[in-house]
Amino acid sequence: MSSKALAQTQDKALQLNLATSIYGTFAEIGAGQETANWFFRASGAAGTVAKTISAYDMTVSDTLYGPVKRYVSEERLKGMLDYEFSQLINRLGPKRGKDTRFFAFCNTVKVKGYRDNGPWNGWIGVRFQLKPEAEPSDLIIHVRLNDPDHDSQMKDLGILGVNILHAVFFKRDRLEEFIEALVDNLDPRLVEIDVVRFEGHGFSMVDNRLFALQLVKSGLTPATLFLASGQVAQAADVLYKRPIVLMRGSFNPVCNLHLEVMSQVKKCFLNHINETQADRCMEICEISMNNLLRGGDVDHLEFLDRADSLKALGKNVLITKMPRFDNLSELLARYTKEPIAIALSIGLLNELFKEKWTEDIPGGILESFGRTFQNKTRLYVSPWLNRKSGEFVTARTFRAPEQYVHLYQHFLANELVVDVPFFNEYLLRHTPRDIQRMIAADEDIWKTLVPAEAHRSALHFR
Repeated sequence: MSSKALAQTQDKALQLNLATSIYGTFAEIGAGQETANWFFRASGAAGTVAKTISAYDMTVSDTLYGPVKRYVSEERLKGMLDYEFSQLINRLGPKRGKDTRFFAFCNTVKVKGYRDNGPWNGWIGVRFQLKPEAEPSDLIIHVRLNDPDHDSQMKDLGILGVNILHAVFFKRDRLEEFIEALVDNLDPRLVEIDVVRFEGHGFSMVDNRLFALQLVKSGLTPATLFLASGQVAQAADVLYKRPIVLMRGSFNPVCNLHLEVMSQVKKCFLNHINETQADRCMEICEISMNNLLRGGDVDHLEFLDRADSLKALGKNVLITKMPRFDNLSELLARYTKEPIAIALSIGLLNELFKEKWTEDIPGGILESFGRTFQNKTRLYVSPWLNRKSGEFVTARTFRAPEQYVHLYQHFLANELVVDVPFFNEYLLRHTPRDIQRMIAADEDIWKTLVPAEAHRSALHFR
C-alpha cells in the first residue's frame, strides 16, 4: 500500500473522528476489526467510536444477532444492524441523542483461509441518522474480494470500510462522486462492489437502480441485476443453480418482436433441460452500457423509463459493460453451472465472426467461441427477413464467412447454435430503428409493434 493511500485513508478517518456529531459502533465478523482499527490509528477515536466488537464464534454470533442459515449473508448483516443500532440508541440516546447522529457499521465477510480457493466476499452495512433523533437509514453493500492474498484482503476491507463510512456522511448527495469514492485507494478489479442500496428514512425518493448503474459505468463491477420487482439484487445469489434464458439488446424501445422471440427461445430451451431445471429457469434482458451511453453519459430518466417498461412486462434486467459474448458467458458462469440460452439475431450471429472482436485474444475466434460455449451455453438464433429480396435467413441457411464454414457446421451439428423457428413476418418487417422513426413521425402504427407497457418510454423518440 502506498504512503499516499495510507495518508488519504487516515485523513478520512480523522475527519470523521473530529466530526463531533457522528458517533457509533463497529461490529466486524470474519476478517478482524480492520475498519475500526483505522479510527484508533488516526487519533481522536473517542469522538467517533462508542464500541467495537467481533462476534467471531458462531454461537456467540447467533446469541447476539439470531440464528441464520448462512453467516456471510444479507440476512446476517441486517441482524447485526438491528441489534447494534438499537443497543446504541437505548444506551446513549437519552444522554446525547439531541446532538448526535448515531451509526452502526457492520460487516460479515469471508476472506482467504487455509487451503481456501474462494470465492471471497462480504456484506457491509451502515445504519445511520441523517440528523439527530431522526429515524435511521441503511446503506447495504456487497463486495467480492478478488485478490488471492489474505493480508491484502484484510487491508482492502479496512480501507473500504473507511471509504464507506466517510461517503455516507460526506458524499451521499452526489451520485457519481459517492460511488467512485467507495474505491478510493483500492483497485476495483480486486475489490468489486456489485450491490449498493439505500433503504429507510430519507431515501424513499431514491431509485437504487441509478446507484447500481453507476457501479457498472464507473467500472466497480462488470454487471448489476434488477429483478422484475424493481429491486437491485446480487446476481450470484439470485442466479445460483438457475438455468438462464438471456436476450441481448438495447430494448429501445421494447418491441413485441423482443417478447415473441424470447418466448420462442424459451420453448426451444425447455427441450434441452429437465423438469426440475425448467421450474428454476430465469429470463433476463441484458443491456450493455454501450447501448445506454449518449456522448459518454447516460440519460437517467430515459434509462429508468426503459427499465420500468421491462419491469412492467415482468422481465429481469442485467446491465453489463461487456460488448463481447465470450465475456458475458464467462460472467454468467460465475453465477451458475446450469445450462444457459443466449438469444440473438442473425445480425448479431454475423458479428461474432468478425475478427475485430478477437484482436486481443491470443486464440482468436476459436478461443472466443470456446469461452462463449462454456458451461453448457448455447446460442439460440432467430431468423432475419431480407426486406429487399424477401428471403428468410435462419440459423441453418446463414452463410458464415468462407474460412469458418466448417466451424459453423460443427456448431449446428452439435447444437451449440440452435435454429429458433420464428416466422412472424409482420414483426420481422419492422426493426426497432423503423419503430423509432415511426414514433418520431407520429405514425400510430408503432403502437401495434410495441407492447402497451412500453408506450410511455417509447415517446422520448418524439
